[in-house]
Amino acid sequence: MGREQSQDKRQKNIRYFDYSLLVIILFLICFGLVMLYSTSSYNAQLKFGDGTAYLRKQLQATVIGLVVMFAVSKIDYRIWKKFWLLAYIGAFGLCTLVLFVGKELNGAKRWLQVGPLSVQPSEIAKLAIIVFLATIISEMPKQMGKFSSLVKVMIMVMPMVIIVASENLSTAIIILGIAVALVFVSSPKYMQFVVMAGVVIVFGAAFIMLESYRAERLKIWLNPEKYEKGFQTLQGLYAIGSGGLFGKGLGASMQKLGFVPEAQNDMIFSIICEELGLFGAICVILLFGILIWRFMVIANNAQDLYGALLVTGVMAHIAIQVILNIAVVTNTIPNTGISLPLISYGGTSVLFLLAEIGLVLSVSRGIRLEQE
Repeated sequence: MGREQSQDKRQKNIRYFDYSLLVIILFLICFGLVMLYSTSSYNAQLKFGDGTAYLRKQLQATVIGLVVMFAVSKIDYRIWKKFWLLAYIGAFGLCTLVLFVGKELNGAKRWLQVGPLSVQPSEIAKLAIIVFLATIISEMPKQMGKFSSLVKVMIMVMPMVIIVASENLSTAIIILGIAVALVFVSSPKYMQFVVMAGVVIVFGAAFIMLESYRAERLKIWLNPEKYEKGFQTLQGLYAIGSGGLFGKGLGASMQKLGFVPEAQNDMIFSIICEELGLFGAICVILLFGILIWRFMVIANNAQDLYGALLVTGVMAHIAIQVILNIAVVTNTIPNTGISLPLISYGGTSVLFLLAEIGLVLSVSRGIRLEQE
């Protein structure tokens, strides 16, 4: 009798680990590296005399990111509650520092040079805001139905949004989107988000008009063929259109041969469409859709509110970035310079994305399955 009770107890305490999520992440990483090499080899050969230059740099960052991901997944996610303020202040400080001593590349000052390495603080800010807001909201769940609490949370987020927006509007939009998503899922009253949406639209419009180049992007978006800076958008659309249903074949893109500038970065989805066609593009979108679904499953079954909010923050980050990237590439929205998660070139981006995935896997470890 005692043995049967002990077995029942063990069965009810079986820990869960989301291997489905892990497999999807590893597949996206491998697919991203293959597409990165295919997309960047021509530019890398011209720029560095080595067709594998971009691939090697991305591979190094990915390996480090995977190590970080598995390390973070082994740590109890609740420990990060202790560092919520340090994460926010540290990220804010780095984003401020980049305004004064940042390295300028392609007309944008977004990087800090640390020895031979370049770090993009805005990527750190995304992770920091997730930890920060998950901690704040989980400490006052019953107050989130009040409009005043919503305003207080958004006021705390705005300094980070403003400092990032001064040099990187696209990342500021993502950070604001993460904040809105976390507040939305934690509040039982949805009508107050109509007011928030109005405030965000007014703020966004004002911020765009403050800089002439941002207003110019709207004009380019509406009529890309009339502006010299619409060249990248048009070439990206040509790549998408020429791919057809099944594409030209892996490595057979013509637009990546200097027609789409920096094709390995924000416009990599257009090359995916050209080489793998509509079929390949839909498969990539479905993979991200399955990824978001796994996040939802983990968030719904998380051990506590804090874990659910961490997963929701990561889910919002990836979902917003994927939607905005594809929207930019297809010229559905103005060009904002947003990368495609786990696929576009960017060492800092993949490193901190994998750290976020590690948080999600850590939350999944806290789920206990009850077996009959």
